Amino acid sequence: MDLNFTVVKKLPAMESIIEAHPLSKKAEAHIAKDRKEVHDIIAGRDKRLLLIVGPCSAWPSEAALVYAKRLKKLSDSVSKKIKIVMRVYIQKPRTIRGWLGPVNQPDPFARPDISKGAAYCREMMVNIVELGMPIADEAVFTHNAKGFAELLSWMAIGARSVEDQEHRIFASGSYCAVGMKNGTTGSVEVAVNGIVAAQHRHHAVWNGYQVETKGNPYAHLVLRGGLLGPNYGVEHIEEAAKLFAKHRIQNPAVIIDASHDNSKLKGVKSPSQQAMVVKEVLALMKVNPDIRKLVKGFMVESFLKEGSQKVEGCTPKTIDRDGLSVTDPCMGWESTEKLVREMAKSYAR
Repeated sequence: MDLNFTVVKKLPAMESIIEAHPLSKKAEAHIAKDRKEVHDIIAGRDKRLLLIVGPCSAWPSEAALVYAKRLKKLSDSVSKKIKIVMRVYIQKPRTIRGWLGPVNQPDPFARPDISKGAAYCREMMVNIVELGMPIADEAVFTHNAKGFAELLSWMAIGARSVEDQEHRIFASGSYCAVGMKNGTTGSVEVAVNGIVAAQHRHHAVWNGYQVETKGNPYAHLVLRGGLLGPNYGVEHIEEAAKLFAKHRIQNPAVIIDASHDNSKLKGVKSPSQQAMVVKEVLALMKVNPDIRKLVKGFMVESFLKEGSQKVEGCTPKTIDRDGLSVTDPCMGWESTEKLVREMAKSYAR
């Protein structure tokens, strides 16, 4: 079959990149333990909150590692109340077009180089996992998962991908818990349909073989708002509960994404709004046992510095490489630490 593309270069075998950036046995054991703890929270066996927190985009790697070291100390200090997983998002979906993340383009000012991007991201992820910090990513490029997916303790299927059959099958075959986000319209039912698909078995092609996925009982819902506004209120969580019951979802669970369309003020995303979303939902959980039973945690976008910058408006010399987001605006470190400590103080297991 003829396809409309130009071959740029042959990529190295991912095994060679994995061999260059290996994972220690200790880190492998940490990943297995972290995955089980996340599973237990989703299933309700562990009553702690799950918090997926970190940069919108994990770039540059040096700043991401500084953030990870700070987050590890914070995580250890609140571990009795909160299980923290760091966002290390190496691949970015775009509404129209734009930078696709460091896995495709590790230098945003240079030509895309997927072989360099794979090495760059593998090294960054391994370095963070070796600290003892569990990590999360969004599954955007399912064809390019080897070398990365095995490092994850939590995975997201994004708002633009949740209706895509390939992503649903990928979630069905994943070992780690997968959060299925509602679509950009805000439809909760679309995401629940994705959960149903992810929790069932599927036949697919993988590395030249016909395989059968086993189904993922820990696929769950992430509410991230939509075109009509936020969707973390009582009515939205109750809608999710009804759909879970209708479809007999295993381990019904909701994660509230405090960012994206849940954090907009007058149509503009506000990083500081994330703290308010978290506090509002925690207050609901205190007075409503049904919501407390269903909501297992939160997602927050955070980096070393508050706000964001756009690659298109910078040059290699002017871009801030010290922890200012290059995609969506993030909470800064100080406000993040304050929020996490307040969550731990107010949350009763």
